[in-house]
Amino acid sequence: MSPIRTLIMGAAGRDFHNFNTVFRGNKDYQVVAFTATQIPDIEGRVYPAVLAGELYPEGIPIHDEAHLEDLIKELDVEEVVFAYSDVPHEYVMHKASLVNALGANFRLLGAKPTQIKSTKPVVSVCAVRTGCGKSQTTRRVSLILRDMGYKVAAIRHPMPYGNLVAQEVQRYADYDDLDEYECTIEEREEYEPHIDNGIIVFAGVDYEKILRKAEQEVDIILWDGGNNDLPFYVSDMEIVVADPLRPGHELTFYPGETNVRSADVFVINKVDTASPDDVILVRENLRGLNPNAVIVEGASPLFVDDPAAIQGKRVLVVEDGPTLTHGGMKYGAGYVAARRFGAAEIVDPRPFAVRSIAETFEKYPDTGEILPAMGYGEAQTRDLEETINAIDVDLVIIGTPIDLSRVLKINKPTQRVRYELQEIGQPTLKELLQAKFGK
Repeated sequence: MSPIRTLIMGAAGRDFHNFNTVFRGNKDYQVVAFTATQIPDIEGRVYPAVLAGELYPEGIPIHDEAHLEDLIKELDVEEVVFAYSDVPHEYVMHKASLVNALGANFRLLGAKPTQIKSTKPVVSVCAVRTGCGKSQTTRRVSLILRDMGYKVAAIRHPMPYGNLVAQEVQRYADYDDLDEYECTIEEREEYEPHIDNGIIVFAGVDYEKILRKAEQEVDIILWDGGNNDLPFYVSDMEIVVADPLRPGHELTFYPGETNVRSADVFVINKVDTASPDDVILVRENLRGLNPNAVIVEGASPLFVDDPAAIQGKRVLVVEDGPTLTHGGMKYGAGYVAARRFGAAEIVDPRPFAVRSIAETFEKYPDTGEILPAMGYGEAQTRDLEETINAIDVDLVIIGTPIDLSRVLKINKPTQRVRYELQEIGQPTLKELLQAKFGK
């Protein structure tokens, strides 16, 4: 039989991992293309031959998902694999309906064929949506394990937006490594907080090679998930973060619901800012899908270096980009800080947005008066800098996980907002981790 002509729909992350674990070297399939969405400027590339393997001496082209229908027809595609995250269930089925109407099979790969087994214990931190508080939960877990006497490596969900060959296996131990790999703002937001805590970070493209390298250095692997995607590794403890500011999303987004059903531990975050009724609803929804998982409740209190500097000022609020865009959140910690500490006005950045930042507002109009910190490449980073500097305000409130002043030349005073997970009541993550991995 001829190999099945396959197209993989992705966003430069899960799609490459699915290819590496299921399709690379598999003569039953011929992957004729990837498509790309969600992330700016990742189409028009080629998944290189050196990563794709001997069956693909020319590599595999990556096209804009907008051309999916034409690609299925022109490339005689027989099967389409959906391989990205943080989308409503209805969205997935609309894609399936399109693909099926064109005569091709539509496929979702499960955890078993795509998860790699480690020789070391694995704790994974995933979520039901982008922006639930996964990053601060991961940091909290890493510090607990470190204080238990373990050497820990955080392996971060892929963000390979540059040279894929150079990014095959990446190791970050200090800021010089971030500069060496020319990390984007989005990458720095995930890596820098771990580095600040003395935790080594691994990332890249080939996650079996990444895992084997990390295993040589550490006692426990910490999977630091992206969006609401599934873990790439078989987990000894799977922690899933839910968000009562978006109640019901734990039931209606892909593959977040899959995470809910497979979790060992739930962290219901933001219980200090959500309504009690919404916290109860999320708890009931989680229990309904997975009654055996343990539930931890937590908050992400914010800290500002000088709260008095915000009082009475006209401010620009800059928040984490993905949380506001495909994450769908209306605001984040920066906005909360502006309101809590008495900003006179939050200035709308949209009239001042240039080029790719203006395009982001057009694509995601619900972001409102908050500026998403988009920086998927050097050009977009400069667009962000120009936008910030063009706005007449007294102060910039930075609600991103990193201090943007490290990568941008901002021409006005700034205040950075930090936030860390704090468990409320019992059980705590420390108690659960000690019970599972205590020496």
